Amino acid sequence: MDSIDRKILAALQSDGRLSLTELAERVNLSLSPCHRRVRALEQSGAITGYRASLDPAKMGFNFLAIVFATLKEGDRKAVSAFEEAVEEIPQIVLAQRLFGDPDYLMHVVTRDLSAFQKLYDEKLSAMPGVQHLRSTLVMKTVVQDRPFPLELAGRD
Repeated sequence: MDSIDRKILAALQSDGRLSLTELAERVNLSLSPCHRRVRALEQSGAITGYRASLDPAKMGFNFLAIVFATLKEGDRKAVSAFEEAVEEIPQIVLAQRLFGDPDYLMHVVTRDLSAFQKLYDEKLSAMPGVQHLRSTLVMKTVVQDRPFPLELAGRD
């Protein structure tokens, strides 16, 4: 990946709706080479998709909790069963496996506290292999969907 690819990625992170013509102008390339580079970045997996950023509150999701899960066992079967269960719960909008304790961090959205309590009681606590769950409520989101600092890519 060279500096032109990083410029393309930075422009698309900022505005994923750019036309190829607008993108080519921003990165000082002609249309065909710009299109080839975008296609190569997509095929390499550097670009994983395009989407709209939504305001959770405008969608009715006024409650965000971070839930930490610790599993009873850490073997492949237990991890797989837990992760499959996570994928089945649409209110979990981010799930990450962690080193150490706890084993997982999950961002959970619901419309309000009572909806979260119901989800917690009926689905989250029933996930396979869970030893215990800990939750904390998000008071305020300070940074969300920040673009990757591509100007720092490849540097330490």
